[in-house]
Amino acid sequence: MSGKTAFVTGATGLLGSNLCQLLISQGWQVKGLVRSIDKAKRFMGSSGVQFVQGDIENVSAFAQALKGVDVVFHTAAFFREYYQPGNHWEKMKRINVDATMELLQAAEVQGVAKTIFTSSSGVIQTYPHQAATETAPYSKFAQKNLYFKTKILAEQEIYRFLETSQMDVVMILPGWMMGPGDAAPTSAGQLVLDLLAGKLPGIINGGASLTDVRDVAAVMVTAAERGKRGERYIVAGSLKTMKDIALELEAISGVKAPKMEIPDWIALSIAWLLETWAGLTGGVNSMPLAGIQTLLEKANLSSAKADQELGVTFRPFRDTLKDTVLWYQSEGYL
Repeated sequence: MSGKTAFVTGATGLLGSNLCQLLISQGWQVKGLVRSIDKAKRFMGSSGVQFVQGDIENVSAFAQALKGVDVVFHTAAFFREYYQPGNHWEKMKRINVDATMELLQAAEVQGVAKTIFTSSSGVIQTYPHQAATETAPYSKFAQKNLYFKTKILAEQEIYRFLETSQMDVVMILPGWMMGPGDAAPTSAGQLVLDLLAGKLPGIINGGASLTDVRDVAAVMVTAAERGKRGERYIVAGSLKTMKDIALELEAISGVKAPKMEIPDWIALSIAWLLETWAGLTGGVNSMPLAGIQTLLEKANLSSAKADQELGVTFRPFRDTLKDTVLWYQSEGYL
């Protein structure tokens, strides 16, 4: 695929930045959509990415930059409902659903052949005793988790779009992503930082399919070549509990894992109280209710289809954690 041109939205995000690096290393020309070129240059330096200043909420302003692009990788999304007070439904829908469709339409007008869309494995209905696949219905829990809800709506809109368009769209459904380059940080990165700082009095009996962001990026690049039109691919590592993460981090860093396990009802009560308090004070909620509920669900997912069709591989969990810690050390977070 080298010699082709990619357009990456959310180029400074956890997934976007790792994707840009990988594409450049494989000989792609890369245009990266960023809100601030100065910030992007500070963060990504001499990466070889051609930065395009723009906002996903205003697609028409950067649509010309899609000319000559072979593949759009759409990683930009709004998920701040997890951290911020108030109801962000309107903004989340605007960015995650409406702007996604505007991007696809603009890309088709400019002659883009293929778009790789980043959905979420959170849209999948999971079951306690078997790993869920892409054939599972949409998650009932997504009505509570507004981020997942927007991803379901976006997928449904994409199916409609494909009925009348010529462009190929492939959907990638990542697990809970972790890895180097998590500058924001995301909830996974914040968990690592909090554990290393000894900030957590205990851990909840929750878990998620933790996935190295670099493995997700690799699958997206492969999907540009081999992903089938209108198909969805779950890209999720094995289920890791919060205890697994804390103990692995202890082995890497020497920082003792919290001993206490917080019962589910206490975790949910605290999250509810913090959410209510954040709503009243306008503060930031470090323990969002939807996030806690998601972890307690311990979603078990199968990446068999991505393995068969796209050859996905997952690096050892310890390597992911180690590289994440090293990145935070090198960037002065610790």
